[in-house]
Amino acid sequence: MHWLEAYWYRLAPLHLVLWPLSLVFGALASFRRLLYRTGLFASVRLRVPVIVVGSINVGGTGKTPSVIWLVSWLRDHGFNPAVITRGYGGTSHEPRAVTADSDPAIVGDEAVLLARRCKCPVWVGNSRVAAAQALLAAHSPCDVLISDDGLQHYALKRDIELVVLDGERGCGNGMLLPAGPLREPIRRLADVDALIINGGAVFPAETLSSRVPVFDMRLDGRTFYALRAPHQDVGPDHFSESNVRAVAAIGNPQRFFNRLHDLGIKFTARAFPDHHAFTPADCAFDAQTVVIMTEKDAVKCERLSREHDSWWAFRVNAAMDPALGDFILQRLGKS
Repeated sequence: MHWLEAYWYRLAPLHLVLWPLSLVFGALASFRRLLYRTGLFASVRLRVPVIVVGSINVGGTGKTPSVIWLVSWLRDHGFNPAVITRGYGGTSHEPRAVTADSDPAIVGDEAVLLARRCKCPVWVGNSRVAAAQALLAAHSPCDVLISDDGLQHYALKRDIELVVLDGERGCGNGMLLPAGPLREPIRRLADVDALIINGGAVFPAETLSSRVPVFDMRLDGRTFYALRAPHQDVGPDHFSESNVRAVAAIGNPQRFFNRLHDLGIKFTARAFPDHHAFTPADCAFDAQTVVIMTEKDAVKCERLSREHDSWWAFRVNAAMDPALGDFILQRLGKS
């Protein structure tokens, strides 16, 4: 459905055609949530607090960097965090542990990146409940669980809901799937515990509830590492005389391209659908071309880069409002 994304962030006649389907989607989503809220569908409470980092949007908003930041924050404050995720883009359905060298084709690209960056237990599974229960059975020291992109998975009870919004794209045209990018109506934001705005808000502030605290975040980074030598870091000046091709298969590739431009790198851009499984044909560049990609794409392209010394990944971190950490500690009773 990625071809629809061009229409989701602007008004177009296609919305009128898809609007009736959006009404059906919204009715089904609201009814499903009601079934969980009334107890007609069961929700499972775990032995540890659950923090959901999710979004009402389809596509990338900055959830994965937010999870990485949250794991680090919790660990620095005495917790033993762990992460569950769906493993989108992978073929695995049953609960499975993810390691730094797991195959992204099986467990998903984001799961491998989380395992590498978080350095804590990471499990995937179609069922968040089953993945969480398997993780906790295997890792008894875990005392707080983070669900990556699990906002709509109501079978798992949660203690804190954090929603990440792309400050540049906001909620798009404000419509539900398939006419727009929303999985739930904008009013859902009034029920969450906190909002994280990635990159500063340019959409109307009145779309946000005044009752929900808002925290700013930005993606920060100036270093690149070689796919064949991950410990080899360089700065943007390294590419000043190079013929650079920038590739990205993420939810908002333009944010990545804009960042490279801000760093003064001249390049030719090529975007792929989110979670795209790269093939040799996708990266058939001549020997003089330098390739720069995101970290998420790098975990899938390592097997393709074995004969290339000029493939690099851009390392980013979430620069988060420290007040969010204090807010979470307070909600967990550790302030």
